[in-house]
Amino acid sequence: MATGQRTDPYRSFNFRAEFDGITVGNFSEVSGLTSEGDAVEYREGTDLPLTVRKLIGLRKYTNVTLKRGYTENTELWDWYQNIINGEADRRSGAIILMDEQRNDVMRWNLENCWINKIEGPGLNATASEVAIETVEFCHEGLVVEVNA
Repeated sequence: MATGQRTDPYRSFNFRAEFDGITVGNFSEVSGLTSEGDAVEYREGTDLPLTVRKLIGLRKYTNVTLKRGYTENTELWDWYQNIINGEADRRSGAIILMDEQRNDVMRWNLENCWINKIEGPGLNATASEVAIETVEFCHEGLVVEVNA
């Protein structure tokens, strides 16, 4: 007895990052795709129930952190240098989730991104791991798109 087409969840390892003007977006880890808001409590003196109303407040977006292995590409460091020099270098960005056939299935679009922090690798002469660079982006909006 057939029950219909099976739809498995997407796997988290198949993704890429894109930013305006950045050609290299091969990252091994992404975190911080979070949106939340404040609830504003309010009560009028004429309200009969002895409860507080919860109004929708400001939206907040967590900084997005990406990790990648070091290469000779310096585009992220160049972008960060613009920020250090006082240039308001904000760019659009996206984290794109792909299916097993590497087709785009979901996007988290980041609005007005800029690099807040770059962290170099921990170096250890007795280790054999890849040198990992960590980049933290601030942004002002997170919009999810689903490609059905």
